[in-house]
Amino acid sequence: MFFSQAGARPRMWEASPSEHKKWVEVFKACDEENKGYLSREDFKVAVVMLFGYKPSKIEADAVMSSVDPNTSGILLKEFLDIVRKKKEAQLYRNEIRHIFTAFDRHYRGYLTLEDFKKAFKQVAPKLSERIILEVFSDIYEILLLHHLQADY
Repeated sequence: MFFSQAGARPRMWEASPSEHKKWVEVFKACDEENKGYLSREDFKVAVVMLFGYKPSKIEADAVMSSVDPNTSGILLKEFLDIVRKKKEAQLYRNEIRHIFTAFDRHYRGYLTLEDFKKAFKQVAPKLSERIILEVFSDIYEILLLHHLQADY
């Protein structure tokens, strides 16, 4: 598979000092009683403040289950790591959406093999058709697996 060989995955992303400061301020604002940690409810409020949505029960459960059991909640260091990862994933999804939109020249919401070939010929004209077909096939498999997993 082309993607597994190429190592296609999100890059590490570092917050700017001002963004890091904002995250610390949100942590402090949500830790109203100065406990030194965020409870489950505090965490939900922090996500709303930073990302504009209330996390689902599943997301909150996943975060709380990853917290050190010797603490009563999410410590600042853990919170910063969680927020960094969420921001990284958000930026990666936006980048993927932007690339897809550039390839979807007819605004159909999907790409045909011909669309894919034309796009690659513009950005990588020396890339062989075999590689382009392999990439298209890999993406199709990934999307199909994702779709099948979403049905369960």
